[in-house]
Amino acid sequence: MAVAFTFPGQGSQAVGMGKDLAEAFPEARAVFDEVDEALGEKLTSTMWDGPEDRLTLTANAQPALMAVSLAAIRVLEARGLDLKNKIAYVAGHSLGEYSALAAAGAFSIGDAARLLRIRGNAMQAAVPAGKGAMAAIIGLEQADVEAVCTEASEADGGCQIANDNGGGQLVISGEKGAVDRACALATAKGAKRAILLPVSAPFHSSLMSPAADAMAEALSKVTVNSPIVPVIANVAVAPVTDPAEIASLLVKQVTGQVRWRETVEWFAANGVTTLYEIGAGKVLTGLARRIDKTVTGVAVNGPQDIEAALSALNG
Repeated sequence: MAVAFTFPGQGSQAVGMGKDLAEAFPEARAVFDEVDEALGEKLTSTMWDGPEDRLTLTANAQPALMAVSLAAIRVLEARGLDLKNKIAYVAGHSLGEYSALAAAGAFSIGDAARLLRIRGNAMQAAVPAGKGAMAAIIGLEQADVEAVCTEASEADGGCQIANDNGGGQLVISGEKGAVDRACALATAKGAKRAILLPVSAPFHSSLMSPAADAMAEALSKVTVNSPIVPVIANVAVAPVTDPAEIASLLVKQVTGQVRWRETVEWFAANGVTTLYEIGAGKVLTGLARRIDKTVTGVAVNGPQDIEAALSALNG
């Protein structure tokens, strides 16, 4: 009965996140201070006091979510959790992969914060406002959504599957005309819903190529260590421990698909029975429940969750 840790992605942020951890545990406070120092600004002020629209900015949300996840990890470790021997795998949804890697020692917290700031800025700058879009397609099989994207891309620029979140939810991303057309085609094919998402850029699409180049350059300048726990990479759905491969897959992830359904299915097929979601929100816990009923999802984001997780993991 193996255990894995998962780390949330963008969309899980909320004003006030992590503040209870900082107030309850000095180890958490130290992580937030480290992130503020690495970025040269008080990101924690935005995290805890808002405004929400500032926290939601991609360049802020990404390092902020990582900070909350790593604060929880440091508290767990300070209270006796042996990550290397108790946790079989780690994985994160999109930016959460950086949190997973930092938790497993592949990156320092400061490097993870700086990389995510670069990533957020580069993703935002890659496409002019209004040119790209993303949409959630509910109730169609992956093959049907792929076919819809192919047809829509013939006339209106490109779009592709960005996230496979499981439970019949696929997110598509690309040029706005193509995404709009794909939504209409998906509805005609019998999709329950096709909803444009309120995002600032077409993440995980080929339009993000300039951001991928920026991440290749940024990653070449930081030290990537072998993680103490294998990381299940978004674009590969396989355990990764080699530093060069980690960096390469993080670059591919910028334009590639977040294969979260397959990741949870991989966990289930490889003996993982419990997925602890470390950080803000409960999005991944809900997805795990929908994807595979044999896997239990547990959200760990507040002081009470920390105590319960320690009791279960060290019991």
